[in-house]
Amino acid sequence: MEHDFGAFVAARATSLLRVAYLACGDETEAEDLLQTALERTYRNWDRVRVESVEPYVRRVIVNAAISRARRRAILSIIPMHSPPETAARATDADMRHVLMEALRALPPRQRAVIVLRYWEDLSETQTAEVLRCSVGTVKSQASRAIAKLRSALGRETLEEVIRNAHA
Repeated sequence: MEHDFGAFVAARATSLLRVAYLACGDETEAEDLLQTALERTYRNWDRVRVESVEPYVRRVIVNAAISRARRRAILSIIPMHSPPETAARATDADMRHVLMEALRALPPRQRAVIVLRYWEDLSETQTAEVLRCSVGTVKSQASRAIAKLRSALGRETLEEVIRNAHA
């Protein structure tokens, strides 16, 4: 049991830490989220192995991030810096900073959908399974989140960020 769990953690920890970071936007909190998720997974390892392990861990990360956000009342709008004047002059670090601020301003569920769909490249069906909701909910949450991001960032900046994320 411990060997299997250790092998899973060794193979997937970096990817799962990225999911946690994108879900919460803070490096230290992301490490805490991942640790919480792995601890819960280890306690339920015999049961979890029956289903797919990684979607289970992602679901724990996302749910923990949402719970923490609710507890801290992060649902209010956070003031953001203006996006760079032109995408051509913006550095990758500038774009990343602006995008992370815009992501932090999204409600936790919308942020989770964006992270799973566009960073983790999950399908709508896979995202719905991780979040335990319908595909329609994933579609509507993604649509609302993208509209908010377009409004906050501007269409050109958002399209540039998406292009750079997949490059």
